[in-house]
Amino acid sequence: MSDKPLLLVFLRAPVLGKVKTRLAATMGKERALEVYQYLVQHTLEHGAALGIDRQAWYADDVPDPEPCAELGYTVHVQEGGDLGDRMKRAFGSGFSSGHGPIIIIGTDLPQLSTALLREAYEALEKHDAVIGPANDGGYYLLGLREPCEELFGGKAWSSDSVFAQTTDDLRRLGRTWHALPVLIDIDTETDLRKAGIPGSDRW
Repeated sequence: MSDKPLLLVFLRAPVLGKVKTRLAATMGKERALEVYQYLVQHTLEHGAALGIDRQAWYADDVPDPEPCAELGYTVHVQEGGDLGDRMKRAFGSGFSSGHGPIIIIGTDLPQLSTALLREAYEALEKHDAVIGPANDGGYYLLGLREPCEELFGGKAWSSDSVFAQTTDDLRRLGRTWHALPVLIDIDTETDLRKAGIPGSDRW
């Protein structure tokens, strides 16, 4: 493991009607976009507060204006097939450039904090991996000290089995891991209320 930690943020361009579609189905496209923009900014700011190398990886075209670069993120476009393949490639790019440990997060987490991210990096001083379980059975964070491509294949992505499948893989491969607290991944209005976003009554 090197001493060049890296944070990867996977996100989408904030385009009306193309983000938080399950929220939009009940709240409307405009309010769903407003929620998404809040979540992205929240994620970027807490990641930037770590003061480490950080990259923003877009699933689609890079928007203009682009919000990540001004907070010190280098900007990239995801490549590959399914989510697992795209994450594998982003991790591979980071490790091949001499970074490590590497952590990846999404942008659906109002409960994310800089302290929690620091806990994740500290866990990687003692463990091979760190994983943050989401309330929907997936994970909101994955961190690795060194490459482990086996974690990114054979998963039913966006299902309630992803966390269990990933920890089963870690166990099978003989890797140690640390589990972070369960956080709420925002997909629905119910998630939004449970997470208790400050000022969320405006939505």
